[in-house]
Amino acid sequence: MPRKKRTWFPGAMYHITARGNRKDLIYHEREDYHYYLHLLEKAQKRYPFKLHSYCLMPNHIHLLIETEMHSPSTIIHYIHSLYARYFNNKYKCIGHLFQNRFNDKVIKDWKQMMDTSRYIHLNPVKAGLVIKPEKYPWSSYKVFISTSENSIVTSEKIVNTMCSGSKNTYKHYVEMNLKKDNLYS
Repeated sequence: MPRKKRTWFPGAMYHITARGNRKDLIYHEREDYHYYLHLLEKAQKRYPFKLHSYCLMPNHIHLLIETEMHSPSTIIHYIHSLYARYFNNKYKCIGHLFQNRFNDKVIKDWKQMMDTSRYIHLNPVKAGLVIKPEKYPWSSYKVFISTSENSIVTSEKIVNTMCSGSKNTYKHYVEMNLKKDNLYS
């Protein structure tokens, strides 16, 4: 049975997720996270795209990307094939690192974009890895709430869309969900 063709057009925005095969870890050490981020930056230079939010969880990834002239398939294939080769060489593994193909969900409007970014940034809290999202080192959240900069993340579209350029408004938007769910005080 043929695979369903993915929807793609220049300027489309996607929530990309990919999980380790059998839900196994895809990062074991800090160096692994750094290498994946390096590959994101390398891919941006080769296949320009905007990375609006990201979170690298121990066994899966979340990316909110906006394409320009290349499909998400081209971008993610490039990153994941290089990362899988790195991982398999480093840890003396063979076979697939990622479970199935990556998932992509087209972002249809600004509300879905905002909700997806919040979901991505809250992922480590909901997984019990940290109490506050800014404490998780492998996410773009700090770029959204502080003067921290990250050369691969473009936070302006999200901060300016709903928050009128205010990082405090974005922080409130994300963290009010935590308070409502009593995840932290």
